[in-house]
Amino acid sequence: MSDRKTQFDKALLGLRSLVMSGEFAGSARLPEVALSERLGLSRTPLRQAMDHLVAEGLLERIETGGCRVARFTLDDINDAIELRGVIEGTAVRLAAERGADPKVLAEVERVLDRIDAALTQPDHIDFDAYISENASFHRLLAHLSGSQLMQREADRVSRLPLASPSAFLREQELIPDFSASLLRAQHQHRAIVEAIRAREGARAEHLAREHARLARRNLDYLANAGPGVATRVPGLSLLSAE
Repeated sequence: MSDRKTQFDKALLGLRSLVMSGEFAGSARLPEVALSERLGLSRTPLRQAMDHLVAEGLLERIETGGCRVARFTLDDINDAIELRGVIEGTAVRLAAERGADPKVLAEVERVLDRIDAALTQPDHIDFDAYISENASFHRLLAHLSGSQLMQREADRVSRLPLASPSAFLREQELIPDFSASLLRAQHQHRAIVEAIRAREGARAEHLAREHARLARRNLDYLANAGPGVATRVPGLSLLSAE
């Protein structure tokens, strides 16, 4: 990997983390000089990272120059989660109708087996393993479609604030019956794959869209959980009061 690519990746990861953690006021221009010093980078990769986050929707341009953090309403995030469900639903419908690659399906099954292992003891769930394997499962769903367009769009929408399949998985102590919700999610995972194998496109699509709505329920709960929660959930501070 070239040094230029490494510097860009460092800038992108660092800047996205700061934005999602609520470091900046929504109306304030991002301080490029201070950010360069804080991240230990020159302003060139930082500006490239800003361009990337503008394209993602996390930042927005200011008419007088520079960028500021975008703000989102609860409806915006719910719409993003719904859009993820639509994209993943379309991807699995295509996988069922066209026939999924057996090698990719086998990898999906291995991922689901590892999720089962992480959930073996409900009182002692391996959350780190679950988060990693859940992300792999959702990445592979788009891959099952055989469409590079679907893969790109699924990746893009998952980068929107709080729309990622893993957006709420580190906040288990804040959400009632969280362990039970993970078991329900895994049941849905298995049902989606079963529908793909059975070449039932409409059923696979419906299941994937319902699966995304689990995140909407968690978002609604956290958004109304009271003061202090926004500082604990990455991205929640980006919600406006509107």
